[in-house]
Amino acid sequence: MNTPTTPSATGLRDLLSREIKSSELLRALIVVSPFVAAYFVSREPALLNLGLIAVSLLIPALRLHSPPKVTAWHYLAILIAFAALFLAAPVKPLFVVLTALTGFLTVAATRHGEDFRTLGNWVFIPAVYLACEVHEGMSASEALRHAGIVIVASPVALALVCGIQIYDQRRRTKAATSFGLPATKWLLPATATAIAVFAAAALVEILNLAQGQWVMWSAASVVVGDLSASTDKLKQRAIGALAGVPSGFLAGLALPQNRVGYALAVLAATLTLISFSRYVVGFGLRCFFIALAASFAGGASGIAEERIGNVIIGGAFGLIAVALTDIVWQRVAPKGGPPPSHPTKA
Repeated sequence: MNTPTTPSATGLRDLLSREIKSSELLRALIVVSPFVAAYFVSREPALLNLGLIAVSLLIPALRLHSPPKVTAWHYLAILIAFAALFLAAPVKPLFVVLTALTGFLTVAATRHGEDFRTLGNWVFIPAVYLACEVHEGMSASEALRHAGIVIVASPVALALVCGIQIYDQRRRTKAATSFGLPATKWLLPATATAIAVFAAAALVEILNLAQGQWVMWSAASVVVGDLSASTDKLKQRAIGALAGVPSGFLAGLALPQNRVGYALAVLAATLTLISFSRYVVGFGLRCFFIALAASFAGGASGIAEERIGNVIIGGAFGLIAVALTDIVWQRVAPKGGPPPSHPTKA
């Protein structure tokens, strides 16, 4: 006899189905978990960074239904941007300028199709994050070794994502062949992103802020529309950081430091990039798992203040940049013209 399902169980199942994108989660597990398994076997921390490359390739592939050749070009763009920022990192002014240029190109590419913004986002995020992550707390020789492992082993990530694409495309009639309509007003949002990222990167380098990639990422992330939309995005990020980081830190205090917990927390944090329908939920859980991973690694001291502060400071730069570009537009645009269009940022 089948046991009747209680209303509470049904409600929970419905809630999970709304919040969690199970199909994307499964595919992300397929492309990310091999690197976690390789880390368990080899104890090489550089392998965990490959999960970010894999999920950064997977997200546009799933959203845009692009063919494998587009993913191959996307992969090449990530490697080029990462290598450029990694090599520029010891020269702080050069790193600041190149990071801002990368942010500018992320949006400027939409002049050829609005869907290029999605590809651009997922070039900027892994390139900046990995360039900062590899250099922070490492000697020059160790950073070079770490970067070399990432680059040499990264074709595995490409192969896994292309395998997912080939499987999915067999179930569809055809892959997408265009990147949407060209954005007619791309210059001002591209400039706003560049200003925000430049200011964030300059602050990180001048003050030597720990985990500075969060400041730069947050600065670019809130440039999503007009000032109202950008403010709402910052609110979501602030709520996620305020809820997730302290919770992860407290959970880490109750658990012993161990390598297994660290790897699983990194895996979970990577999966939050793709697995949740609501941004605030995904970002809050990402903050939770990153704080938990830091606790497992024994480096959680001060993480709550750093993460929350970095998110808010970077977001403030983004809001200021959007406001400045809107003011410029009001002065130079023809009277009665439409406001600048800021393409949506993932």
